[in-house]
This record gives sequence, structure tokens and C-alpha cells, in this order.
Amino acid sequence: MDLSLTVLGCATPYPSTDNPCSGYLVSHGDTRVWMDAGTGTLGPLQRHTRLEDLDAIWISHLHADHSADLLTAYYALLFADVSRPPVPLYGPPGIADRLAGFLTNGPERSPVESAFEITELRDGLEASVGSLRLTTAAVEHGIPAFAVRIDADVSLTFSGDTSPCSSLVELARGTDVLLCEAESTEKNPAHHTPEDAGETATAAGAGRLIITHVGRFLTPQEAVTRASSRYAGRIEYAAPGTTFTAG
Repeated sequence: MDLSLTVLGCATPYPSTDNPCSGYLVSHGDTRVWMDAGTGTLGPLQRHTRLEDLDAIWISHLHADHSADLLTAYYALLFADVSRPPVPLYGPPGIADRLAGFLTNGPERSPVESAFEITELRDGLEASVGSLRLTTAAVEHGIPAFAVRIDADVSLTFSGDTSPCSSLVELARGTDVLLCEAESTEKNPAHHTPEDAGETATAAGAGRLIITHVGRFLTPQEAVTRASSRYAGRIEYAAPGTTFTAG
């Protein structure tokens, strides 16, 4: 059974006309996980699955370009035509209060827990979601931020946003696919450059590298070319709307 990754968007730090911010749908059999809910990703998500059918949402960190569409998902889950129990939501510490801070408009706190069944991420957290096993590692982004490895018959590792760090390499060790951000054009304490992404993939022994979240001062082809100077395996760009399979 294939593990598939559909790119809902990968823009940073704001969406373009044809590319929402960071968001992906991971599918394996009947299991569906929305991985990052960046600005504009809820729309294209519904081309591939309904909110009713999501098994979980996983959020790497609380910058808006990775989490803002949780706000509109909240309204869909509680006040529209979606009928289901709260969606399991895995996110950084404090995510419930952060959402409530945006959503509360009166004396009573908005009932975010009625929409989302929240588990706070921590380094080393393991969780089973349908047919998938999710393992989380803390990474370096200047705020609480996490990468995730998703294992089924094959494995996919997503960097989230991070500078190069040993915890990401260890999490991705031997992974079939590494989905790695490459936002920066030059060394940065919070992000990978394309060369960094290639080095991380090489150090981890990843079978395949997908470059994502490329900054606005690089073209996707430039990012792939730069990453290829540090990684000899297959490299692709996470073009919005593309579905990749690992398996």
C-alpha cells in the first residue's frame, strides 16, 4: 500500500495567487493526515478529502504560514455543514490557548476543544493515527518547532521549519522520503538553505529528497540545483497540487 503526499501549498511567508502556504495531505489506505495548515490550504485540502474524513491534523509550529487555516477549520467544524467528533490535533505547546486568543470575541473563551482533540507535541512523542505511526522530534527554529517521521510500509520525514540540526538527521535516518524546507538563500539560524537540505538528506541516508518552502528569492529549479550539489540521490520540488508516492 502506497504512502502518498499531496502538496496543498508550500509558499513562504505568504501565499501567492497559485500557491498557498505550507500544507500537505498524507494518505495511506483510508488514513488521512493534514500536515501543517498554512494560509490558504483548507481550500485545496477539500479537493482530496473532506474534513469529516480527516484522521488527524499535525502542526509543526505556530507561525501563521503553517497554522493560520486552523482558524477557518474551527468555524467549519463547529458552525457549518461538517458533522463529526473533534479532530485529533497534534501541535506545539500552547496551541489551544493561541487559537482561543484569536477566536474569542466575548467574555467566554471560544470552545476550541469542541472542534479539536488536542495533544501537545514534545520531543520523542509517538502516536498512532489509523495505519500510520508518527514520531516527533524537536528542531531549531527559534520558537517551539517540530519535525515528524511518518512510518507505514515506508517512511516519510517532514522537517517543518528548522535550521540544520542533529535531531532532524536522526529522525530522518534511513527514511524513504525527506520533505525538507529550503527557505533561505544563505546560512540562517532558523532555516535550511538548499545546500543544507542536500546535506541533511545525505547525512540521514534519505532515499529521496523533496525540496519545499523555497524562499521568494530563489526559483524552484535553482533550489533543486543547489541541493543537488550536496546530495546525489533523487531530488524533486514540492510543486503545489503534486502528489508524490513512497512505496
